[in-house]
Amino acid sequence: MNIDDLVGIYEIAEIAGVTPAAVANWRSRHPDFPPPALELKSGPVFYLGPVKKWLKKRRKNMTTVIATINLKGGVGKSTAMVAIGEILSEAFRKRVLIIDLDPQTNATIMLIGEEKWRELNDKKHTLATLFEDALKETQNFDLDQTRQKGVSAVDDVRTLDLIPSSLDLIDVQDNLASMPSGRFHSNSPIDVLNRAMKPIIEEYDYVLIDCPPNLGLITLNGLRISNGYIIPTIPDVLSTYGIPQIIERVSKFAGNIGETIYPYGIVISKFQANSSVHQRIRKQLCADADKDSTKHPMVFKNQIPQADAIAASAEYDPTSTLRQKYSYQGRYDIFHSLTEEIMEVAD
Repeated sequence: MNIDDLVGIYEIAEIAGVTPAAVANWRSRHPDFPPPALELKSGPVFYLGPVKKWLKKRRKNMTTVIATINLKGGVGKSTAMVAIGEILSEAFRKRVLIIDLDPQTNATIMLIGEEKWRELNDKKHTLATLFEDALKETQNFDLDQTRQKGVSAVDDVRTLDLIPSSLDLIDVQDNLASMPSGRFHSNSPIDVLNRAMKPIIEEYDYVLIDCPPNLGLITLNGLRISNGYIIPTIPDVLSTYGIPQIIERVSKFAGNIGETIYPYGIVISKFQANSSVHQRIRKQLCADADKDSTKHPMVFKNQIPQADAIAASAEYDPTSTLRQKYSYQGRYDIFHSLTEEIMEVAD
């Protein structure tokens, strides 16, 4: 046996272009990962040949990456995404990363509170710095300092991390199209997030991306690394009006970059059972999906009701469990079942 034929976790991470934590995650999640040749005190070592073969045949992205998008704000998009992320962590013991691309910073505030967000924003440890670097050809973005580990005000949520947003993204996104093309024209305005997150993405089971309420370049950065997307919406005319445009534009974008980005489905939010409009629009969305699923995404069965407890969940209010957060009135069970539905279609 030649010692040059053996590699450890750190060497595998270097070969794959990921972190050692990602390699450790592969070992636990994938039974076909090559077994160690030796177990040393310093850690396992592996034959290089089988590791290279495994890396070559593995799926391009073993992490499930889901974007949330709607062209209208105020539809409960961030609230739904944070709830799904917290339940993936708390109930299903998944490692979850939330990337907040929305300049409104709602998901960020929900997960770390306004005081911590202001501290990070003042120190330039947000995604705004990443995109400013792309514009100015600087290197100020620090992934380690920006990534917030173990976020959430809920004690039981222990495996949820965050890449925070900033209000400064509002100014950045208007100028992103003019970013320098870089040496050999290697830089693309839709690839900024992909290049920055590549070292850590595969540390996670799920990555959830909260996109702005538009189809601009910041949103395209989120879609660029996504396997698919969900569309949270209030079942009314104004909130659902842009859904066909989302489906069409994302499909064309995916075709242009040679990828498939699946429309996983529509999440009904702020649903009022006593509203004839909500009932009618929901039935129409379901009928459209039944008629032509290629143009109209499915509607998830579990719908998020309009409720004070869910609206209050947007506040950063420390609590012990998610059931306490949603006031023990069946709302936790709705989010839990919705998360199961999303896992079923996305995995």
